[in-house]
Amino acid sequence: MNYLMSFIIGGILCAIGQIFIDTFKKNNAYLLVMYVVSGVFLGFIGVYDKIVEIGYSGATVPLLGFGNTLAKGAIEQAAEKGFMGALSGGVMKTAPGVAAALIFGYLAAVIFNPKSK
Repeated sequence: MNYLMSFIIGGILCAIGQIFIDTFKKNNAYLLVMYVVSGVFLGFIGVYDKIVEIGYSGATVPLLGFGNTLAKGAIEQAAEKGFMGALSGGVMKTAPGVAAALIFGYLAAVIFNPKSK
């Protein structure tokens, strides 16, 4: 059931993104920023935790989850270390995911030998 709910929630988030791209004909960077900021906002009002309870990794893996994690890390570290914690908390909380993405991306490039078009 977890896999099904992850697929459904992740699919809904992707469908919203595709509708945004098709409707507004903007650069995809707008969508990326909108999703990160939306994750922060939904986490702030307490809705995102409920979405994660329903959608598991389908909600935590997309950019909404990244924005939510950034905000949570900043809030946690701000409570402990003040202003400097607010600046560094989000980076510290998301660093493992970013590092993993870089490492796995590099390994995939080495293994599959990409070629320019």
